[in-house]
Amino acid sequence: MDIKEAALLRENAADHWYYRSKARAVERLLRGTTPRTVLDVGAGSGFFSRHLLANSPAVEAWCVDLNYPADSDIVENGKSIHFRKSVERVDADLVLLMDVLEHVDDDVGLLRDAVGKTAAQATFLISVPAFQFMWSGHDVFLEHKRRYTLAELEHVVKSAGLRIRQSTYFFAAVFPAAMLVRLPRKLLGSTVQPASDMQVHSRPVNWLLNAVSSAELKFIARNRWFGLTAFCVATRV
Repeated sequence: MDIKEAALLRENAADHWYYRSKARAVERLLRGTTPRTVLDVGAGSGFFSRHLLANSPAVEAWCVDLNYPADSDIVENGKSIHFRKSVERVDADLVLLMDVLEHVDDDVGLLRDAVGKTAAQATFLISVPAFQFMWSGHDVFLEHKRRYTLAELEHVVKSAGLRIRQSTYFFAAVFPAAMLVRLPRKLLGSTVQPASDMQVHSRPVNWLLNAVSSAELKFIARNRWFGLTAFCVATRV
């Protein structure tokens, strides 16, 4: 979870429909894998690592983010989480890059660097915001460089020396609503101002959006058409 978004959502972050649905998508995409050590690159608050420690066989997580004020270590439910500004190498069997590649100029270089820091048989789970035509003030606020199609994400993954196991879009159910909000602004030539789309909803709205996105999980493996997020699961060649 981006540190900026975590600050906006505060104590509501863990229950927000977007992050709860995305965490369940991570679980679904990792079915059949049994990670023990997680390397979370650009981890922010460490939301996804914490979720996996609570809902998978994983026993340890290394959360790496340049924005941490200092290195630290904590234990949650008997499992260790190490927060680091940087690492040289971690013997991780699962590597997360959750909405990270879009923040850097050299996305292939960043991913290749992560590949070189992990175990030979590590699984990589990568997510990025989808479709450049959906660019908005939300991207500017989060300091994104670009958005991706699945083909573009797959090209980056292969160029970094990984073998793709699965790639898909997610949040297709809410995509039309987001498009109806964003595209008219672009067509009218409105100036893109930095502003987050992330907000705390009422309980009924949060429940509805969570239910709709959760229902979509049944079809996540087959969605190569559209969605707000593009996912890719890959392994080292």
